This record gives sequence, structure tokens and C-alpha cells, in this order.
Amino acid sequence: MSTKLIESIVEMREDEALNMVNDLIEQGTPMIDIMQECKKAMEEVGNKFEEGEYFVPQLLMAAEIMNQITEMTKEECIDDTNEEDVGTVIMGTVEGDIHDIGKGIVNFNLDVNGFNVIDLGEDVSPKQYIDAINEYKPDIVGMSCLLTVAFDSMEKTIKEIKKAGLRDKVKIMIGGAPINEEVYEYTGADGWAKDAVKAVKLAKKFIGV
Repeated sequence: MSTKLIESIVEMREDEALNMVNDLIEQGTPMIDIMQECKKAMEEVGNKFEEGEYFVPQLLMAAEIMNQITEMTKEECIDDTNEEDVGTVIMGTVEGDIHDIGKGIVNFNLDVNGFNVIDLGEDVSPKQYIDAINEYKPDIVGMSCLLTVAFDSMEKTIKEIKKAGLRDKVKIMIGGAPINEEVYEYTGADGWAKDAVKAVKLAKKFIGV
């Protein structure tokens, strides 16, 4: 397959990328091949972000392009690949915080990398996390926040998960603009990531892939 699709996504040429995907679908190109190219494109976008060449707006734009491509190929991908997910991740913005842009970027990057992502939404209580763990049996639980007052919510949620006897059944990662090593140690999580790219790497490390 040509690298033109990768280039169009990386360079944020939305109409060109969508038209190219549509043409590939009409030509009968296997969906797994299309998504592999998209994955390569998102990895390059992630690299540019880590190197300081791209910033959050570029991540959001790339994510929007990929959301549209995913919608175009979703049913075909399921029928075509029959591949199992790498692992299941529950994501949510913790109680007391309603910000979701960063979480949305992380969710998308995890999805592109083969994870089954279950988004619990915003202002998620400890009970909602516990109920979701019992229902979905995830490998990883993700907690996001933008407000510093939500640090206590993260710490409380992790304590409640432990009280429920579920702490040793999941890996917990936290993230958000104000998160740092000190906050990570305070909450009792298993790891933290400062951006979506590092969140994917951490999740893969947890799963062992």
C-alpha cells in the first residue's frame, strides 16, 4: 500500500485522507491493511508530539481524522480481522472533575493500538469504577483529571477498589495535566503518563506487549 495515506494523516490533510480511505475500501483493500497504515500514521504523529514538533491541537486533529476513518471501516474491520483485543481498559475522569478532552485522546490512541476501551465518562465515582471492574473484568483501569482537587478522588477511588478486593486484579494508571511523580505516589496507582503516547506505552507494558 502507498505511504500517501500515512502522509495525508500526519500532515492533517483531512479530506484527502478520507477520500483515500474511501477509494481503498471500494477497491477491496483489506480493512486490516488500511488500519495498519493508520496506526503507523498515529505513531508518527505521536513521535512528533514527543519531539515537540506537534502539540495538543495536532493530536486532536489527527484523532478526529482517525475517528472518521474508524467509523468508515468499523464493520468491515470486525468482519475482516477477527482479531482479539490486546486487553481491556476502563477509562474515566474521576469524581469532582468533568474534563474529557485529554481522556478522549488517550482513549483513541489506546483503541488504535488494539485495546478495547470502555469509557465511563466524567465525574466517575469510586462505586462506578468498582461496578465496572466487576462487570467488564478489565486488565487496566485508567483515571484522568485536570483539576488538582481531584487528586484526593483518585486516591480515594484506589482505596475503595482495594477495599472491594479488586486491587490485585487490575493495573491502575493515572494521567492529566497536573499529574506528576509525587501525585502518582500519593494516589497509590501502578503508573502514570503525562500524555496519550506515554499512556499507550504504559498500557502495553502492563499487558506485556
